[in-house]
Amino acid sequence: MRHNKKFNHLGRQAGHRKAMLSNMAVSLILHKRIQTTVAKAKAVQMFIEPLVTKSKEDTTHSRRVVFSYLKQKEAVTELFRTIAPKIMERPGGYTRILKTGFRLGDGADMCIIEFVDFNETYTFGREAAAPAEEAKPKTRRSRAKKSAETEDGAEKKAAKKAAPKATAAKASAAKGAKKTNVGKKM
Repeated sequence: MRHNKKFNHLGRQAGHRKAMLSNMAVSLILHKRIQTTVAKAKAVQMFIEPLVTKSKEDTTHSRRVVFSYLKQKEAVTELFRTIAPKIMERPGGYTRILKTGFRLGDGADMCIIEFVDFNETYTFGREAAAPAEEAKPKTRRSRAKKSAETEDGAEKKAAKKAAPKATAAKASAAKGAKKTNVGKKM
Protein backbone atom coordinates (compact mmCIF):
# COMPACT_ATOMS: atom_id res chain seq x y z
CA MET A 1 0.00 0.00 0.00
CA ARG A 2 1.17 3.55 -0.67
CA HIS A 3 -0.83 5.46 1.91
CA ASN A 4 0.36 9.04 2.50
CA LYS A 5 3.19 8.75 -0.02
CA LYS A 6 2.64 11.90 -2.06
CA PHE A 7 6.14 12.40 -3.46
CA ASN A 8 6.29 12.54 -7.27
CA HIS A 9 8.98 10.21 -8.58
CA LEU A 10 9.08 12.03 -11.95
CA GLY A 11 9.74 8.79 -13.83
CA ARG A 12 13.30 8.58 -12.49
CA GLN A 13 15.25 6.48 -10.06
CA ALA A 14 16.26 7.98 -6.72
CA GLY A 15 19.82 9.01 -7.60
CA HIS A 16 18.81 10.64 -10.87
CA ARG A 17 15.87 12.41 -9.23
CA LYS A 18 18.00 13.80 -6.36
CA ALA A 19 20.67 15.05 -8.75
CA MET A 20 18.07 16.67 -11.01
CA LEU A 21 16.31 18.41 -8.13
CA SER A 22 19.64 19.60 -6.73
CA ASN A 23 20.70 21.02 -10.11
CA MET A 24 17.35 22.73 -10.63
CA ALA A 25 17.47 24.21 -7.12
CA VAL A 26 20.97 25.57 -7.77
CA SER A 27 19.80 27.13 -11.04
CA LEU A 28 16.82 28.67 -9.26
CA ILE A 29 19.04 30.14 -6.53
CA LEU A 30 21.57 31.56 -8.96
CA HIS A 31 19.11 32.90 -11.57
CA LYS A 32 16.10 33.59 -9.26
CA ARG A 33 13.75 32.16 -11.94
CA ILE A 34 13.73 29.09 -14.20
CA GLN A 35 11.36 27.67 -16.79
CA THR A 36 10.37 24.01 -16.47
CA THR A 37 7.37 21.69 -16.46
CA VAL A 38 4.72 22.03 -13.77
CA ALA A 39 5.47 18.60 -12.25
CA LYS A 40 9.18 19.36 -11.91
CA ALA A 41 8.44 22.86 -10.57
CA LYS A 42 6.23 21.43 -7.82
CA ALA A 43 8.94 18.91 -6.93
CA VAL A 44 11.62 21.65 -6.85
CA GLN A 45 9.33 23.79 -4.72
CA MET A 46 9.03 20.99 -2.15
CA PHE A 47 12.81 20.49 -2.33
CA ILE A 48 13.90 24.13 -1.94
CA GLU A 49 11.44 25.61 0.56
CA PRO A 50 12.95 23.78 3.59
CA LEU A 51 16.44 24.81 2.46
CA VAL A 52 15.43 28.47 2.29
CA THR A 53 13.90 28.18 5.76
CA LYS A 54 17.17 26.66 6.95
CA SER A 55 19.10 29.59 5.46
CA LYS A 56 17.36 32.08 7.75
CA GLU A 57 19.68 30.93 10.54
CA ASP A 58 23.24 31.56 9.34
CA THR A 59 25.25 29.02 11.27
CA THR A 60 27.94 26.59 10.22
CA HIS A 61 25.61 23.67 10.80
CA SER A 62 22.82 25.08 8.63
CA ARG A 63 25.31 25.89 5.87
CA ARG A 64 26.60 22.32 5.94
CA VAL A 65 23.10 20.88 5.86
CA VAL A 66 22.16 23.04 2.86
CA PHE A 67 25.44 22.19 1.13
CA SER A 68 24.71 18.47 1.56
CA TYR A 69 21.58 18.97 -0.57
CA LEU A 70 22.86 21.49 -3.14
CA LYS A 71 26.51 20.38 -3.50
CA GLN A 72 27.61 23.73 -4.95
CA LYS A 73 29.43 26.33 -2.87
CA GLU A 74 28.41 29.35 -4.97
CA ALA A 75 24.73 28.52 -4.62
CA VAL A 76 25.03 28.14 -0.85
CA THR A 77 26.74 31.53 -0.47
CA GLU A 78 24.17 33.17 -2.75
CA LEU A 79 21.35 31.63 -0.72
CA PHE A 80 22.75 32.79 2.62
CA ARG A 81 23.98 36.23 1.49
CA THR A 82 21.31 37.59 -0.85
CA ILE A 83 18.17 35.48 -0.60
CA ALA A 84 18.01 34.90 3.17
CA PRO A 85 18.06 38.60 4.18
CA LYS A 86 15.25 39.38 1.73
CA ILE A 87 12.93 36.63 2.97
CA MET A 88 13.72 36.97 6.67
CA GLU A 89 10.23 38.22 7.67
CA ARG A 90 8.35 35.82 5.37
CA PRO A 91 7.01 32.77 7.27
CA GLY A 92 6.95 30.52 4.19
CA GLY A 93 5.93 30.42 0.55
CA TYR A 94 9.23 31.66 -0.83
CA THR A 95 8.55 30.57 -4.42
CA ARG A 96 5.69 30.94 -6.87
CA ILE A 97 4.72 28.96 -9.95
CA LEU A 98 3.34 30.84 -12.96
CA LYS A 99 1.90 28.65 -15.72
CA THR A 100 2.97 29.66 -19.23
CA GLY A 101 1.13 27.24 -21.51
CA PHE A 102 2.09 24.07 -23.31
CA ARG A 103 5.39 23.00 -24.88
CA LEU A 104 5.23 22.65 -28.66
CA GLY A 105 7.18 19.39 -28.91
CA ASP A 106 5.20 17.14 -26.59
CA GLY A 107 2.43 19.31 -25.17
CA ALA A 108 3.84 19.30 -21.64
CA ASP A 109 2.37 21.88 -19.28
CA MET A 110 5.11 24.51 -18.81
CA CYS A 111 5.62 27.10 -16.10
CA ILE A 112 8.06 29.53 -14.52
CA ILE A 113 9.13 29.01 -10.93
CA GLU A 114 10.66 32.04 -9.22
CA PHE A 115 11.43 33.53 -5.83
CA VAL A 116 8.60 35.75 -4.62
CA ASP A 117 10.73 38.65 -3.36
CA PHE A 118 12.92 38.88 -6.46
CA ASN A 119 10.27 39.77 -9.04
CA GLU A 120 10.21 43.57 -9.46
CA THR A 121 6.80 43.49 -11.16
CA TYR A 122 5.04 42.19 -8.05
CA THR A 123 7.25 43.75 -5.38
CA PHE A 124 7.27 47.29 -6.82
CA GLY A 125 6.46 49.86 -4.16
CA ARG A 126 7.41 47.67 -1.23
CA GLU A 127 10.39 48.80 0.78
CA ALA A 128 13.54 46.72 0.61
CA ALA A 129 14.53 44.42 3.44
CA ALA A 130 17.06 45.61 6.01
CA PRO A 131 20.57 45.55 4.56
CA ALA A 132 22.91 42.85 5.74
CA GLU A 133 25.58 45.43 6.59
CA GLU A 134 23.77 46.41 9.78
CA ALA A 135 24.06 42.93 11.22
CA LYS A 136 27.32 42.50 13.07
CA PRO A 137 29.38 39.48 12.09
CA LYS A 138 29.62 36.72 14.63
CA THR A 139 33.11 36.24 15.98
CA ARG A 140 34.65 33.72 18.28
CA ARG A 141 36.70 36.29 20.17
CA SER A 142 36.28 37.15 23.78
CA ARG A 143 34.03 40.06 24.71
CA ALA A 144 36.10 40.99 27.81
CA LYS A 145 38.13 43.66 26.01
CA LYS A 146 35.03 45.40 24.71
CA SER A 147 33.48 45.84 28.16
CA ALA A 148 36.70 47.39 29.52
CA GLU A 149 36.80 50.13 26.87
CA THR A 150 34.72 53.24 27.11
CA GLU A 151 32.38 54.36 24.37
CA ASP A 152 34.60 57.34 23.50
CA GLY A 153 37.60 55.09 22.98
CA ALA A 154 35.56 52.77 20.77
CA GLU A 155 34.36 55.68 18.62
CA LYS A 156 37.94 56.94 18.16
CA LYS A 157 39.13 53.49 17.12
CA ALA A 158 36.24 53.14 14.66
CA ALA A 159 37.12 56.50 13.09
CA LYS A 160 40.80 55.48 12.78
CA LYS A 161 39.87 52.16 11.17
CA ALA A 162 37.42 53.74 8.70
CA ALA A 163 39.99 56.15 7.24
CA PRO A 164 42.55 53.51 6.09
CA LYS A 165 39.78 51.29 4.71
CA ALA A 166 38.40 54.14 2.61
CA THR A 167 41.81 54.94 1.15
CA ALA A 168 42.50 51.26 0.51
CA ALA A 169 39.17 50.92 -1.32
CA LYS A 170 40.02 53.92 -3.52
CA ALA A 171 43.45 52.50 -4.29
CA SER A 172 42.02 49.11 -5.27
CA ALA A 173 39.40 50.79 -7.48
CA ALA A 174 42.15 52.76 -9.21
CA LYS A 175 44.11 49.59 -10.01
CA GLY A 176 41.19 48.20 -12.01
CA ALA A 177 39.87 44.69 -12.31
CA LYS A 178 41.63 41.69 -10.82
CA LYS A 179 43.71 39.51 -13.09
CA THR A 180 42.26 36.09 -13.73
CA ASN A 181 43.30 33.02 -15.66
CA VAL A 182 40.07 32.81 -17.61
CA GLY A 183 40.64 32.13 -21.28
CA LYS A 184 44.37 31.40 -20.90
CA LYS A 185 45.78 28.07 -21.95
CA MET A 186 47.39 26.18 -19.15
